[in-house]
Amino acid sequence: MNASCEQVNGLLAVKAAIAAAEDDAGRPVGAVTLVAVSKTHDADTIRPTLDAGQRVFGENRVQEAEGKWPALRADFPDLELHLIGPLQSNKAREAVALFDVIESVDRPKVAQALAEEMTRQGRHPACLVQINTGLEEQKAGIAPQQADAFIASCRALGLSIIGLMCIPPVDENPAPHFALLREIARRNGLTVLSMGMSGDYQTAIALGATHVRVGTAIFGSRPKPLAE
Repeated sequence: MNASCEQVNGLLAVKAAIAAAEDDAGRPVGAVTLVAVSKTHDADTIRPTLDAGQRVFGENRVQEAEGKWPALRADFPDLELHLIGPLQSNKAREAVALFDVIESVDRPKVAQALAEEMTRQGRHPACLVQINTGLEEQKAGIAPQQADAFIASCRALGLSIIGLMCIPPVDENPAPHFALLREIARRNGLTVLSMGMSGDYQTAIALGATHVRVGTAIFGSRPKPLAE
């Protein structure tokens, strides 16, 4: 089996597993959007999944995404590109120009830079606030106890905050983290929950995820990332 077939089979298997998890949770078919995490994979690796109908993709690094997605978008103008990795404020201009959804708004400096760029460019990608549910020092995200105030400040800047994102600690049960994210979203009137990756997306779907971020199960192991 060639690599293209493996990716398409992986994509179909993940979509089937998402549908089964939706059914198990009593949620309607199509309630959950698959964000195919294509970070570190080149355009030729990604293209078979586009040909197979996948349209929502996630990238971690602005510079890497700039190198492959404009050409792919020319062929597939209906694709939706999410920034799921940390954003440096000095990359805000490029991020606003390239991405349709920015999932990793995680501190005031980034929020301010995005708001200024959106005004300047007249382009307004939807945004998610990243919550550091595990209070991990090495991980990006707003602390849960600061989330309400930060969401309000982002809205005051004019950002279109539609939901929340989290990455639970790798050595903990993810369910309490997903439940916490759901509660923060509920009290702030947010409907989008980006939570769950290759190892835990079924749990995330049971707890209300609207978007799951899956890469390895589709594209296989990742090559080394390009320097940025």
